[in-house]
Amino acid sequence: MTAELDSPSAAPPEEDRWRSAGPPSPRRQAWRSRLYRWDVKGSPYLYIVPFFALFAVFGLFPLVYTAFISTTSWSPRKPGSEDVSVGLDNYTNLLQDDSFHNALVNTFGIGLVSTVPQLLLALGVAHLLNYRLRGRLFLRMGVLVPYITSVAAVALIFNQIFARDFGLLNWFLQPFMENPLDWRAEKWSSWLAVSAMVTWHWTGYNALIYLAAMQTIPYELYESASIDGASKWQQFWYITVPSLRPTIIFTVIVSTIGALQLFAEPFLFDTTRNNNGGSERQFQTVVLYLYQQFWTNGRYGYAAAIAWTLFLVTVVVALVNFLLVRRIRSADD
Repeated sequence: MTAELDSPSAAPPEEDRWRSAGPPSPRRQAWRSRLYRWDVKGSPYLYIVPFFALFAVFGLFPLVYTAFISTTSWSPRKPGSEDVSVGLDNYTNLLQDDSFHNALVNTFGIGLVSTVPQLLLALGVAHLLNYRLRGRLFLRMGVLVPYITSVAAVALIFNQIFARDFGLLNWFLQPFMENPLDWRAEKWSSWLAVSAMVTWHWTGYNALIYLAAMQTIPYELYESASIDGASKWQQFWYITVPSLRPTIIFTVIVSTIGALQLFAEPFLFDTTRNNNGGSERQFQTVVLYLYQQFWTNGRYGYAAAIAWTLFLVTVVVALVNFLLVRRIRSADD
């Protein structure tokens, strides 16, 4: 065996073979260096290309195409109308449209009535879940159940709760009223009903966001405050809330944008099935009005103008929130 290993016919080890080959040629070395530079410079762009490609197809193109359609009088009931340009007439008519003004007021009204109680409840629920309770994991999973529940199922249940005849809520209020309350007939009652659906659906989601932020607050702050004689309410107001300020601002902005896009709840709460949002458009939101113009009336160009107007309103609201955030931060500094 020793003779076999020492024989000159035995294959040299891999390292000796590589050494005997010598250094790579200058051309090969230049090619490898060029590939390395391309890899360093081009790889980051290749990694983000899929996102921008999907965004261009499903985000940017529909946005630009909707802007183009908003300058036409396209309607599937009028062949060739997609080629008829009307300029900014759709936007001019929209600014004079009382139904659009009503939908805009309803959107902001329902958004305000639903967002404020929703975030306050979420903050309180998160504060309770932050305590060391038995079955905390089960309770934390339980608050997420409304969020993962289908909106159609939620609307079906709340339609029974807010029904005029044999509704559960009217049954509870029966001793205090002479006649059952028609929740869909009045503006404020319909706003409260739709807001109740939105609040029930999104409170748990925001509560978990607040809870995750509360987990980052050092427990030593609460211990020091407790030693100094601070009550639970004082600890919550002077420690928890200031520490959660960036998270609260985030949820306010996201909830406001979501309220401007409200559609499913008023659509399913409307029993007229004509997308009016009630007999007198009491709870018709902007997106529901857009859906009515597009799907029911077949006014594609006008619906596109509504979509772009809502987009601009959302941008303005986001800028206002941004300015408020900057002012709050500058005041803290």
